[in-house]
Amino acid sequence: MKLMKLLRLWFIVASISGFSAIFIYITGSSSSFYDRISVSEEDLSALVKLKDGFQKCVRANGLGLQASSERDYCIVTIDFPKDTVPKWRDPKTGKLEELSFEFDLCEAVAKWEQVRNSTTILTKEFMDSLPKEQRRDYAWKRINKGEDHYCKNMTLCMEKLALVLPERPPFVPRQIGRCAVIGNSGDLLKTKFGKEIDGYDAVIRENGAPIQNYTEYVGTKSTFRLLNRGSAKALDKVVELYESGREVLLVKTTIHDIMNKMIREIPIDNPVYLLLGASFGSAAKGTGLKALEFALSICDSVDMYGFTVDPGYEQWTRYFSEARNGHSPLQGRAYYQMMECLGLVKIHSPMRADPNREVKWLPSQSTINAARIAAEKVLSRIGAGRDDPLRSCSIINKQHKGLIMSIPGLRKAAKEHLKYVEGATMYPLDKSLGDGILCTVP
Repeated sequence: MKLMKLLRLWFIVASISGFSAIFIYITGSSSSFYDRISVSEEDLSALVKLKDGFQKCVRANGLGLQASSERDYCIVTIDFPKDTVPKWRDPKTGKLEELSFEFDLCEAVAKWEQVRNSTTILTKEFMDSLPKEQRRDYAWKRINKGEDHYCKNMTLCMEKLALVLPERPPFVPRQIGRCAVIGNSGDLLKTKFGKEIDGYDAVIRENGAPIQNYTEYVGTKSTFRLLNRGSAKALDKVVELYESGREVLLVKTTIHDIMNKMIREIPIDNPVYLLLGASFGSAAKGTGLKALEFALSICDSVDMYGFTVDPGYEQWTRYFSEARNGHSPLQGRAYYQMMECLGLVKIHSPMRADPNREVKWLPSQSTINAARIAAEKVLSRIGAGRDDPLRSCSIINKQHKGLIMSIPGLRKAAKEHLKYVEGATMYPLDKSLGDGILCTVP
């Protein structure tokens, strides 16, 4: 307590004295006095530059949204116009959705840049690299609980996971060029995006969203399909949705006995994997967000269609069924606008239907890189301030012998990524497994 008071006093004195270069020491709960990460004036300038451009971007592209910030270098607020009428009520409290949402740009930049360099597929290599107790905890988290309480029989737990557990990642960052993520919003029926969507290198769909009878609106191509728990229990029906090939099926929750039985007995010939994703907190969750996360882990550029992102919604609807409750469109719209103004995605919607629409005030890659370095320092992230691509590795293990990933015909961008990380594979760790990322190295 005395130390923090002294640091605050030092900062005030330094500010009054007008020092040209001020270093702010950010101390994490586990950091010692000598482990402080210094945030320089250059770092703070990088965050100010990102935030200023971000506010201009939201104003220019947000269809009435406004971004504001006070003195904090990281926190921004996205506000809806005062005449917006919220429709969604929190099922627990009964309160109407708010018109103002707060986001942490430092957290967003640091987390999403980590995603772009990681694999989001759960593998045997990942499981084997976890310390014993963490491996048991995580295996228990990703399977149908059944009779084996808390994975006392670890062999049985791993057998349940085995059907969806590749030895090594089947995909690498930058493997695919242009990707489209297709949501299920009823907004899709307002614009015929079908041919445009079919022009992407890969198309990612969600749950049981049909293609047949809607092709002029949603296209005909499908490469990946992300599934929640309910859809995963109906794998036999899901594989019939795409008649032109075999989609890669990505399950975001757990594997359970019903799913295992279908894969073995029907059998399901499609590749089926479990997603291993980062944690984004309550501000961003749901199948759509996980689909975008997967896309950003394997694609150079990501475009999104079929999300409720235009003003004037009456209620959240699906293009193939009746309206549903359970979604908070305003919060989602604000979060997706943040993603667009950080250069992560490009939004396509009835009010943004021009495929050549220019997103104004986007940050350059150099701006993002400088802000990411500063953000990692502010957040006291593992390896903050270092230029080493493996700086954030909190767990490092050797890659499985004889199982070096071999993917034919890799794009130049993917090869450059593998060269940059020296052949390492990075896996995001969720909060239950600790901070940082798990890395396996050749």
